Amino acid sequence: MARKYLKRLIAVSIGAIGLAATSATAADDVSIRLNWYQVGFHAPLYLGKEKGYFADEGINLTINEGRGSAVAAQIVGAGDDMFGLADSGTLILSASKGIPIKAVASPMPVSPFGIVSRADANIKTAKDLEGKTLAVTAGDALTQLFPAVIAANNLDKDKINMVFVDPAGKVVAVLEKKADALLGSADAQVAQIEAKGVKAAALDFADIGVDSVGLTLIAHEDTIKDKPDLIKRFIKAMGKSFADTVADPDAAIAAAVRAKPDANAESLKAQLVVDLGLLESPATKGKGFGYNAPEDWERSLKLMIDYRELKTDRPASSFYVNDFITQ
Repeated sequence: MARKYLKRLIAVSIGAIGLAATSATAADDVSIRLNWYQVGFHAPLYLGKEKGYFADEGINLTINEGRGSAVAAQIVGAGDDMFGLADSGTLILSASKGIPIKAVASPMPVSPFGIVSRADANIKTAKDLEGKTLAVTAGDALTQLFPAVIAANNLDKDKINMVFVDPAGKVVAVLEKKADALLGSADAQVAQIEAKGVKAAALDFADIGVDSVGLTLIAHEDTIKDKPDLIKRFIKAMGKSFADTVADPDAAIAAAVRAKPDANAESLKAQLVVDLGLLESPATKGKGFGYNAPEDWERSLKLMIDYRELKTDRPASSFYVNDFITQ
């Protein structure tokens, strides 16, 4: 009788130890809200998930497509997704309005914003915009920042003809030669125009005096306070995923297409090639994946105050943290 009891006690103890071990090693369920529908810049996340880099860090990752940086900021601020991708301008505006989020990394420290044109329009410098027609969308971030381009390059704004259209209409206007160029993103509209058989060119804002932080990885302030180790593990896996993508972009595109079979691999690749040139700013070189350079953020905040009607007394350093970045 005593022997049966002892066996039962040992079995229960072993089961309890096994349950404790399982609980201790259970992966953290983590979701990230993308800034848009699947685009080339998102491919590294799919590659890292497929290769098990997030799983290696104890993370069970769910990737949710987005509908814009503002939506991503709202969702992360509400706690519905742990992480999100949002451009720095949207983050600054959202946080200034009370949404409790910060950038825990900047995987794209250089903004892809710029002037996308038909190659035959011969827009090679900012000065070449004079005498040209530019397709813009009223009220969007690009149109609000364009006066900074004019000021930085001493342009005569009266010599630039602005045609106002909806976002989708900008590419159409350029293709139909109703406009020579558009305000857009080098990693988006260039591929869209060339997919129609028209050679395109891009003039990045960053190269003509209007440089700002691009896409950031955002998290809720409570997550930053309560789960620092999880954030660090996530950024480590994300950095490894991007490093592999730099080494083999085609592998990342293949992983993205496997995750979403109806995706256009050629278009994703064209976008990704541009994005891989935006992974470092002069101030972030050698500082580790996702490093938030203070000077980059100071410049971004000043642009928001000067051209996007932001009213805030917050310093630039209040919108980001570098606690989780490793070289």
